[in-house]
Amino acid sequence: MKIALLCGGVSPEREVSLLSGRNITKALRARNYEVIVIDPAYGTNQPGEKELFSVSITREPPKLNGSPLLSSRNYIEAVNNAIPEDVSLAFIALHGTWGEDGKIQSLLEFRGVPYTGSGVLASALAMDKFVSKRIFREGGIPTAPWIPIRGKFDPDIIRREIDRQFGYPIVVKPVNQGSTVGMTIVQNEQHLNDAVAMALRYSETVLIEMYIAGRELTVSMLGHEPLPVIEICPKEGYYDYKNKYIPGMTEYLVPAPLEEKDAANLQDIARKAFSLLDCKGFGRVDFRYNKAGEPYCLEVNTIPGMTDTSLVPKAARAVGIEYDELCVRIVKNAVEQ
Repeated sequence: MKIALLCGGVSPEREVSLLSGRNITKALRARNYEVIVIDPAYGTNQPGEKELFSVSITREPPKLNGSPLLSSRNYIEAVNNAIPEDVSLAFIALHGTWGEDGKIQSLLEFRGVPYTGSGVLASALAMDKFVSKRIFREGGIPTAPWIPIRGKFDPDIIRREIDRQFGYPIVVKPVNQGSTVGMTIVQNEQHLNDAVAMALRYSETVLIEMYIAGRELTVSMLGHEPLPVIEICPKEGYYDYKNKYIPGMTEYLVPAPLEEKDAANLQDIARKAFSLLDCKGFGRVDFRYNKAGEPYCLEVNTIPGMTDTSLVPKAARAVGIEYDELCVRIVKNAVEQ
């Protein structure tokens, strides 16, 4: 089978995507798949794999504005002309905007190329934290209270709403980014404006969310089956971009030290959240777990990282599924669908 591996892209998660792509390519080739690597941000002017995969992670998301070669406009050319006619499947390893939000999925559907993971609508719904949280609430999934900011807003009204609904600390984040890009935990009103300004750099809509003090937990999904719960324990600060991707910055407890019934409950909520958004293939559902042992669903990731520090491979390994086999199962799941 010939597979087009799509990675890189133009989102702030570009570096992470390339690291995921490098690992997936190696794994699939080890299992005798023919893999063609394509970075849609380059259109038809594709660089060599050696250049693409020489990337190393930085402590902050990359700024792509200075590169004239990378453009979201190139995605159309890449899907139309860089993907060979005899490709059987596209393996999407594009994280963040233009990869995880339904756009590349839509282009692939126009071209008639099957792909891994969730479909157009599910990808778009999961990527928009405001919309997905509304769906969670309507579907009985516990999620933290929130306030959306769209377009012009009155800072005084926002401050009053924060005081009325939940108080400080709060979480301020873009509505459609991953890897905690543009996110800030705000301890008091003094830093609110700076946090909102930071989030607005990455999204036209900003989410202000009640901060849930407690534990950080995640449930990976393979097909519609939840994998073991993982607890995430950064050695300092919170689970930001640096602590996600710099090896040694975070400790991962697999499986998480929970009572069996609590772990099963979390897996059930993850399965329901995944299903509510009509997600498929594989993914990850993130939670905060407060001091009273109550879970709050944060979001569903439809194209989670597949790097050396990523969570889905760790969860799969806990049930005996090694990285190569995990990639094969993702491919087979897409083919069956």
